Amino acid sequence: MKRKRVLAVVAVGLVVAVAAGLYWFQPWKLWVNETVQEAAPVVAQPSAQPTAQPSGSATPAPKEPSVVATGALISHEHTTSGDVRILRGADGSLVLRLENLDTSNGPDLRVWLTDAPVIPGKDGWFVFDDGAYVSAGKLKGNKGSQNYTLPAGTDLARYSSVTIWCERFSVSFGAAALTRV
Repeated sequence: MKRKRVLAVVAVGLVVAVAAGLYWFQPWKLWVNETVQEAAPVVAQPSAQPTAQPSGSATPAPKEPSVVATGALISHEHTTSGDVRILRGADGSLVLRLENLDTSNGPDLRVWLTDAPVIPGKDGWFVFDDGAYVSAGKLKGNKGSQNYTLPAGTDLARYSSVTIWCERFSVSFGAAALTRV
């Protein structure tokens, strides 16, 4: 009888440990890709010559936002590639755009604008939460092209890089040094 009780306690402990491990590590995400394809942002810009619409109403001609910074993603904890552009709209709003992103999926991934230097290799995995950063939000998908609106008042002069950051394990999946345009 005592042996059955010990085996039951061990079995329950094992089930709890496996469930906690699955919740914490979410290993299925290594095999599940989430592709997001968003068009590059376009803003309405007042112009002297509004374009006429079939309904007869005049609307402002769309204008591409200006590119203020660019960068190429390098791999850190996981193989990561793609390009980063920061765009400024006519209204002054900032959008961080990931283009052709290709990285692993993972738990609690975020897109951060940071003041940390991008260091290749393992030395660069953990530096991004040491200084200032602005979270652009949760990563929408681990593949594709996607837009992230930066908070109003973000001072780009303070930040020099972008990282795909795993908040759960405090590690960078990949990062890009920004070059001002």
